[in-house]
Amino acid sequence: MTTQKPPTDGGRGRPGLVLAVCCLSLLITALDTTAVNVALPAVGRDLRASVSGLQWTVDGYTLAVAAFMMLAGSTADRIGRRRVFQAGLALFTAGSLACSLAPGLGWLIAFRVAQGLGASMLNPVALSIITHAFPDPRERARAIGLWGTTVGLSLAAGPVVGGLLVASAGWRSIFWINIPIGVAALVLAAVFVPESRAASARRPDPVGQALVVTILASLIFAIIEGSRRGYGSTPIIALFVLSAVAVAALPRYERRREQPLVDPVFFRSVPFTGAFVVAVTAFLVLSGFLFLNTLYLQEVRGYSALHAGLLTVPMAVGIAIASPLSGRLTAARGPRPPLVASGLLIAVAALVLTTLTATTPWAVLLTAYVLLGIGFGLVNAPITTTAVAGMPRAQAGVSAAITTTGRQIGNNLGVAVLGSIIAARTGSPHHAALATASHPGWWLLAASGLLIAAIGLATTTPRAKATATQVATHFPTDPTPALTRVPSADGSAAA
Repeated sequence: MTTQKPPTDGGRGRPGLVLAVCCLSLLITALDTTAVNVALPAVGRDLRASVSGLQWTVDGYTLAVAAFMMLAGSTADRIGRRRVFQAGLALFTAGSLACSLAPGLGWLIAFRVAQGLGASMLNPVALSIITHAFPDPRERARAIGLWGTTVGLSLAAGPVVGGLLVASAGWRSIFWINIPIGVAALVLAAVFVPESRAASARRPDPVGQALVVTILASLIFAIIEGSRRGYGSTPIIALFVLSAVAVAALPRYERRREQPLVDPVFFRSVPFTGAFVVAVTAFLVLSGFLFLNTLYLQEVRGYSALHAGLLTVPMAVGIAIASPLSGRLTAARGPRPPLVASGLLIAVAALVLTTLTATTPWAVLLTAYVLLGIGFGLVNAPITTTAVAGMPRAQAGVSAAITTTGRQIGNNLGVAVLGSIIAARTGSPHHAALATASHPGWWLLAASGLLIAAIGLATTTPRAKATATQVATHFPTDPTPALTRVPSADGSAAA
């Protein structure tokens, strides 16, 4: 059981200001992600990047976040949450400055990895800080609600802000906006955020961490570079084999540890495993859509970055509207209705885009955008609810943290897989046949939607719920639930 140590700064933290500082960290990371997607065609033209180069510009960042998020959370519990949060802000801000000055594509990708390392220290640690700052459950729920609202606002504003910046000052300016916000958050964190640690933090697991990095890095590299070097080439096959070996080795090693980085016992729960797969699949859909749609609007339809950003606002609005409705529906009816509805809406939206051409009517496109936005907005709340179903409250944060990592894995796979489909069929993001070349990608997203709906049905049966109850018996009951982790509005967790 993990309990909280009292603040070491004399209680100087003011909860409202602490929340504001944490929301600033979420704002810059969320804005950065969507703004970079809008800027990809400009980056490609300026740095003469291939499709795989553009893929790495996105996936270098998300790979670092996915690989090191759980390590950052456990390190913060051990050495101090404010300390790790400040280190993340400093690294993310410095990485943003470096990205804006990158002289070539290789440098840009390297600096994006540095940004991702910084981001991995921000959001999960910020949620821990918020929970520590708001000990009252009702106040904490409101604070996390505001945190979740920031996600929706950032997602809606990101394409527009990115488009404005690219149109007015070039793609490098999308990284400039992070610098003043990051510096301000760093100063405010030093002044207002109290230090806190877990009284009994988890021990480091360097071997488990190395295996996680090996799984993700080798798999993503093989998928992206395989489209260029050939999936039958010896290096690519070797990377797929390496990833598979690491996947097999991770649970075998973790079972022997008293405090594993990823406890394999969780995956004996059908609801938890289903929630993890849904998290991966849903974010594969979102990241894949953003990647394909950005290239389509700018390279095929000839729209500017600003126009492309404005045209994706209906999707973001759909997410912002559906997210709170999903939370209420999940609370009232359970996770099955929103999961099934989410999957079906995503499937219909993707099916509409399987006939995409250079002259597809705007009514068709906007309908697909809205349906996909609503579908994605419905999925986050039931992911977390399904992940923690039947688990002891003491394990809620760990299970939610693993599914949050699943979201980042989905982000990686969406860009890697769908970008590779484009690269294999065209070889260039500027190819005139890009719309037709994207059709297999949209079919893949339609199948992903159907998979989400099927998992929503399969993981909410009495038999599936019984497996979660069986897994719960492996863990001690937590006598102090008020101090356990709680899932956030966007499905993350705080300690």
